[in-house]
Amino acid sequence: MTTTESVPVVDSARGDLLRLATAGSVDDGKSTLVGRLLHDTSAVLPDQLDAVRRASLRRGLADTDLALLTDGLRAEREQGITIDVAYRYFATARRRFILADTPGHVQYTRNMVTGASTAELAVILVDARHGFVEQTGRHTVVSALLRVPHVVLAVNKMDLVGYAEDRFAEIAGEFTEYAGRLGLADVRAIPISALCGDNVVAASPNMSWHTGPTLLEHLETVETQDGLEATRLPVQYVIRAGDFRGYAGQLSAGVLRAGDEVAILPSGRRTRITGLYLNGMPVDEAFAPQSVVVGLADAMDVARGDLIAPVVAMPDPVDRLRVVACQLSARPLRAGDRVLLRHTTRTVRAVVESITQRLDVHSLSVDNAMNTLHTNDIAVVSVRTAEPVAADSYADNRHCGSVLLIDEATGDTLTAGMVGLPPWWP
Repeated sequence: MTTTESVPVVDSARGDLLRLATAGSVDDGKSTLVGRLLHDTSAVLPDQLDAVRRASLRRGLADTDLALLTDGLRAEREQGITIDVAYRYFATARRRFILADTPGHVQYTRNMVTGASTAELAVILVDARHGFVEQTGRHTVVSALLRVPHVVLAVNKMDLVGYAEDRFAEIAGEFTEYAGRLGLADVRAIPISALCGDNVVAASPNMSWHTGPTLLEHLETVETQDGLEATRLPVQYVIRAGDFRGYAGQLSAGVLRAGDEVAILPSGRRTRITGLYLNGMPVDEAFAPQSVVVGLADAMDVARGDLIAPVVAMPDPVDRLRVVACQLSARPLRAGDRVLLRHTTRTVRAVVESITQRLDVHSLSVDNAMNTLHTNDIAVVSVRTAEPVAADSYADNRHCGSVLLIDEATGDTLTAGMVGLPPWWP
C-alpha cells in the first residue's frame, strides 16, 4: 500500500503555473494551512468535505477540522507506510498551483529536498508562540541550497498570541536576518491563522496593522521568471522508424528550434537540428518542459544519457564534481564508497573521494573533521566519475546542475547533490 500521490500533469503553456512547497515543524499548523488553501479555493470535492465534517464530529470537534484533509496521509507516513512528498493541485481565476506538501518531522527533512527541488516558492511555517526554531533554520537552508527564488515566512497561530504585531515583527526580523545570510533575496513575511482563516485567503480584521497581501494574494501575484536557463535536452530514448532516427526527451530548460546548431555531450560532436516533433506532429520550435523528438542532420552515435545542448552555451564534460550534498538515506555515505552517479538520464559509476565542510544549520559554520554523511547531513562531497558528465553549475541550471548518488548494489538513492558551492557557503 502506498499513499503517495502522483504529480499532476499540467501544461504550463496553457496558463500561469506556480510550483510551491510547504515546510514547517511538527504542530506548526501546516496541515491546517494546506487544508485551508484547498477549502477556500474550492479545491475540495463535496464528498471529501462531508467526510471531513463527519470525522470532526466523531472527534467531538465543534468546527470542521480542515487539517483532516491532509492528516490521513501524514499519519500513514508516521506509521512507516511511506515517507514521501504529497502533491496537491488547486487553482484560482488568476493562477494554477502545484503544491508539494513535505513532512514536518526532523528525520524527514531530506524529503523537502524532493519537494522543493522544482519549486519556485517555498512557504515556511512557524508557530507564533515558539518563533524561529532549529527546524526553521534547516528548512531555510534547504530553500537556499535549492535556489528557490521566492520564500514566504508564514507566522501561523497569530490568534494564540492575541494577534500581536510586535510578536510578528520580532519573528519576521529574526527570520529575515537569517535568510539574508543565506543570500535569499525575495523574502516575504505574512501573519496568519490557518485555523481561523486570517490572512490566508481573505484579509483579517484582527490584524488591520498588516498592510501587505494575504498569503493567496502573494501566491497569485509573485513574479516567476522562465527561459533564463540555457537549453538542455537529456536524451531518454532513441526512436527508429524506417530511415528516420529521432532522439526523444523532455526539455529541462530553454528552447530548441529547427536549424539550431547543437552539440551532443559528452562526446562534443556537433550537428544541426533538422526537425522537431511534438506528439508526432512537426513543429518549428519546442520549449521546456515539453517532451520532444529531435531529428539531426548527421548520422552519429547518440544514446540514452547523452545531452543535446546549443553550441553557444554548452557545459564542459568533467570527470570530477564538487557538490553540496544532502544525505537522504539512513545508510551513511563514506569517503571511498563506490556508487552510481545519476545526472539527468545518464548513470555512471563513481567513487566518493572526500567529504568535508559539514554545515551547522544553526550557526552556519562548517565542521571539517569528518568523512561520513549521516541522514539529513549537509556537506561538501567530491566525486570522481568513471565517464565524463556534462553537468552545469546548480546556480546556472537547477535540473542539469543536480545529481543523485545511488547504492550500486541495491539501487537505493543515498544522496542528493547540487554542483558547485553557493556564494554564502562558509
